[in-house]
Amino acid sequence: MYLIRLDDASERRDIAKWNRIEDLLDSYQLKPLVGVIPDNQDQELSVYPAEDHFWDRVRNWEKKGWVIAVHGYQHRFVSEEGGINPVNRYSEFAGLPLAEQKEKIKKAVSIFQRNGIEPKVFFAPAHTFDRNTLQALREESNIRILSDTVSNKPYCMDGFTFIPQQSGRVRKLPFHTVTFCYHPNLMSEEDFSELETFIRKNRKKFADYQAKTTARKEGLTDRFLHKLYFYRRK
Repeated sequence: MYLIRLDDASERRDIAKWNRIEDLLDSYQLKPLVGVIPDNQDQELSVYPAEDHFWDRVRNWEKKGWVIAVHGYQHRFVSEEGGINPVNRYSEFAGLPLAEQKEKIKKAVSIFQRNGIEPKVFFAPAHTFDRNTLQALREESNIRILSDTVSNKPYCMDGFTFIPQQSGRVRKLPFHTVTFCYHPNLMSEEDFSELETFIRKNRKKFADYQAKTTARKEGLTDRFLHKLYFYRRK
């Protein structure tokens, strides 16, 4: 099963590219997970003109079945830690004290709530978070689903459902559940073409993203794939 995730939505995004990815997914009736940065302070993601009615757009995405996720707080990298999903060695969350992480989660979630959205999914900038992040989510939100791990299927750990996210582009992978993560702000003409061609050829394998929890525990296959992935990444 293939899933689509879109990262770095904010009022300072490349609107033309976001409109294009929205039109593409709508044409195939696919509903992705969308990561919204609630208070974007990342200078590299602030080069585009601000959209006046951004949260109207987010609410419209939600109305048509797209799942809205909390994508960190300000998207600012303040540590050199990889946490429990060390895809990178920098983070907005991993390595920070619990109190500091709780404050970030509290502020992030409150922005969503003020704009009429009760988020159910979280994923951190750079894919990096730690157990303090989980505790902060537990204490400051109702979020119990994370999009970030390497595994064969979604699993439950410490009361959270982890949905695997294994690739930054479409390709055939030997997993039961695969999430392809795209950053529309950075997509090239080749990226759009590759994505549409792959969807067209494999449409029956794609599913809508759903914010559902699972009681399934992490299995031996999941652990093996996790260890293999990070061993090869080193």
